[in-house]
Amino acid sequence: MGSGEPRYDILLQPQTADLEGHPEHGPVLRVITVRATGAHGGTGYPRYVGEGVEADIDPLTRTVEAITLDGEELPYGWVAEVAEEDGADDAAAG
Repeated sequence: MGSGEPRYDILLQPQTADLEGHPEHGPVLRVITVRATGAHGGTGYPRYVGEGVEADIDPLTRTVEAITLDGEELPYGWVAEVAEEDGADDAAAG
């Protein structure tokens, strides 16, 4: 882990269903790197921005709690997840 400013890579994916109707994620449509702003969003979690995205992310669970893309909510059926830590700085690390 680096010691730079906290950042995450967010994966945007469609959420689809298998033949039995169980939810599953489709292919990654976009990967967006967001960086900490030092502020907290409406959810109370730290706010991250980058590439047209504003996201509130819980640094302990690495869960995207709120997100907008170019000022709009994600399209219906899309999901946002934080990518695995392979090279991204962990926001909880100092």
